[in-house]
Amino acid sequence: MLATLALAAALTAAADAAADATQHAALPGALEGRPGSAEVSPLQARIDAAAPGATVVVEAGTWRGDIVIDRPLRVIGSGRPRLEGSGAGSVVRIRAAGVTVEGFDIDGRGGGNLARDSSGIHVAATGAVVRDCVIVNSLFGIYLREAHGAVVERCTVRGIPGKTPGEKGSGIHAWNTNEFRLIDNLVEDVRDGLYVQSSSRGVIIGNTARNLRYGLHYMYSDDNLFEGNTFEGGAAGTAIMYSKRIVFRRNRFIRNRGFASVGLLLKGCDDVLAESNLIADNARGIFLEGSNNNVLRGNVVASSDMAIVLYDSCAGNRFEGNSFIANMTPLWLVGRRTDTLFTGNYWSGNDEADLDGDGVSDRPYRLTSVFDHVRGNLLAADLFTGGPAALALGAAEEAFPVLQPVGALDTRPLVRAPRLPEVPPARREGPAADYAGLLGSSLLGVAGVVALTRAGRRRA
Repeated sequence: MLATLALAAALTAAADAAADATQHAALPGALEGRPGSAEVSPLQARIDAAAPGATVVVEAGTWRGDIVIDRPLRVIGSGRPRLEGSGAGSVVRIRAAGVTVEGFDIDGRGGGNLARDSSGIHVAATGAVVRDCVIVNSLFGIYLREAHGAVVERCTVRGIPGKTPGEKGSGIHAWNTNEFRLIDNLVEDVRDGLYVQSSSRGVIIGNTARNLRYGLHYMYSDDNLFEGNTFEGGAAGTAIMYSKRIVFRRNRFIRNRGFASVGLLLKGCDDVLAESNLIADNARGIFLEGSNNNVLRGNVVASSDMAIVLYDSCAGNRFEGNSFIANMTPLWLVGRRTDTLFTGNYWSGNDEADLDGDGVSDRPYRLTSVFDHVRGNLLAADLFTGGPAALALGAAEEAFPVLQPVGALDTRPLVRAPRLPEVPPARREGPAADYAGLLGSSLLGVAGVVALTRAGRRRA
């Protein structure tokens, strides 16, 4: 089977399988009620005795067992008390509107049942606030079930060590929850970092999801804002499906690598705005299928095997003012047509002249080449990407064109990378790796490639 067809089928099948699995597996299970006598925490008596609207302060120490909060209370930890669950279900179960839980370390003890959505904190009521909690060894971290107006802020979720992604739940899971806020949370080593389904008009700011399957798994959710988040080290990266009017601004989609890994995937999404994001070191930077009228501007897409994967089922999309740096392939077009507009972007592989000095190449930049065609049809062609053979083939095709290229052009390609101060640096744990360093090392490689290309053209 040809590599192009195999890869296209694998990518779209992976997205479809994820969508189908999500529609079925992510439907919430039976709602957990009050813990049984063998599972209940000694704190339960204090909660049951508190008047609605009261504050229950829990002192430092370890409290074993599960609790249910079924009246509007503020339950506040003093000195980081530890709630160690029974291992039979959710440790904290919020079942009344207007509950606040703050300042606890919560251990799920690796127990519970995925089919019942067992969580460190399970919320099935409106107006909940969960703040400054650390949750470990729990199937789901924080589960929002029809929890409209919920706020989850400054929490840390770490999954159960040693379990496969299929044996874990999400770090923060929102189902049928509108007008929610997820602010400054850290999620790692779970199945999906942030999972959002049928949940609209939310604000997601300053979160980090890393070392998991999907950093962001997202379906049927409109009008949400993502700003200043980091989705890093995912086996598949991010998947955003069947949604409208999402805004992605100043996020990092970085180091997502694997067979089906994507920095930012849009499938069946319309009217999305993605601006000032860093999309770097991914197997595929941006993936668009069946998605229309989206605008991607002022982003940096760097050091990816394929900068853009674009299906011809897309219409009316615009790429403008972006910086594409040191990607192995600028565009992989699946199909034979596109009306996507590329204009005013910087492409590090572009060596077209700017004789009038206006900062724009004198000719449009063609985003696909004869080598991309060969690469898509020969399994071993990736081995030669960026090498002399690929450059020579490209130069020969430009001098003596024999294939009819698909009309994918940047009509006004920039000759210099634009200044994009809103794009966040590529900070990471361990050795520093910011955007300036990435840009510098990438451009050194680009300079060598351009020199080889020009030499090849002179010989041709």
